[in-house]
Amino acid sequence: MNTLYITGAGVSSESGIPTFRGEDGFWTIGSKNYTPMEMATRAMYENNPVEFLSWYYHRFATYRNHGPNDVHGWLNNKNLITQNIDGLDGKAGNENYIAIHGRLDQMTLFHHQGDEVDTMQTPWDDVDESNLTESLLDIFQISKHSQTPVINQSYKPYVLLFDEFYTDLYRITEAKNRMMAAEKMVFIGTSFSVNITQMALRAGINNRIPIEIVDPNPIELPYSQVTYHKMKASDYINTIPYRTQS
Repeated sequence: MNTLYITGAGVSSESGIPTFRGEDGFWTIGSKNYTPMEMATRAMYENNPVEFLSWYYHRFATYRNHGPNDVHGWLNNKNLITQNIDGLDGKAGNENYIAIHGRLDQMTLFHHQGDEVDTMQTPWDDVDESNLTESLLDIFQISKHSQTPVINQSYKPYVLLFDEFYTDLYRITEAKNRMMAAEKMVFIGTSFSVNITQMALRAGINNRIPIEIVDPNPIELPYSQVTYHKMKASDYINTIPYRTQS
C-alpha cells in the first residue's frame, strides 16, 4: 500500500527540539512580545532583519546539531512529507523526503517568491555569538548601515514564512502529486494548523482513503475513515509489527 506519512513538530520534540508554538518561540522587541507567527514572516525579515535573524538563530539554529530519534529512524524508508525544518529526517537516512517548509541548514538568495533560485548551506558554524548581530548580518549579506535585505543580493533562510506561499522551491507540486497518489495517509505529531495539512486532508477525504492520526491529543475530524492513535509517535511505532510496515 502506498502510505504517505506527514509529520509535524511532535516528532522532533523527542530529539529535544521544542514544538514551534511553545513558550520559547516568543520574542520581545522593545516592550512588545511577538508570537512565533508574528516573528516568522517575510515582513519581519524585510523590516527588522536583525530581530528576525536573532530570533531565528535562538529558536532554530541553536538546535542544529541535535540528532534524530527512533521515530526519524523508523521513517527513513517511508514516503514522507515533513513540516519540520530541522533536517533530522535526512540525518536519519531518508533520501527522498519533502521538507515542505524548508531546511534549517540551508539558505537562498533573497528573491521574489516564485523565482527559481538555488539552495546553499548556511555557515552557521561561523556565527560569533559574542557579536551575534554583526555576525548574522555578514552571513546573510545585509548592510550594517541600512539593515535592509536586498533582493537578489542578500540571503534568506530557506524556510517558508507565514506570509509566503508554497512554490516549487519547496517541492509543492511533488507534494500534491504524492497526496493524490496516496492510498493511506498517516499524520504524526501535527496540530493541523498549517495549509499543507489542510491540503493533504482534502486530498485524502476526496479520494476516500483511510487516514490515521498519531497524537496524544488528536484533533477530531468529520470523516468516517479516521483511526486515532492517542499516543506519542515513539509509542506508535512500537505498535506496528515489522512485516506490516509500509
